Amino acid sequence: MIECARVCCDLEVSCPVQDCRSWIDYEEDLNCVNVAIDKHGEMKLKDVAERLGITAARVQQIEKATLTKMKKLV
Repeated sequence: MIECARVCCDLEVSCPVQDCRSWIDYEEDLNCVNVAIDKHGEMKLKDVAERLGITAARVQQIEKATLTKMKKLV
């Protein structure tokens, strides 16, 4: 886990740094992707969709677009 996430966990406060790459709008996981991964491990598309308030199909579209962009970087 990265240092800023560790600090938030130790203090038990949500991350206030919204411009952080790891920031998510999910208080239960202290607004941090790193905390979410540490607590829950891998999540299914359905789980991600519920957290974001969108459909699993939309999450799948975002995933596909992201993978396409990542392949172009290699």
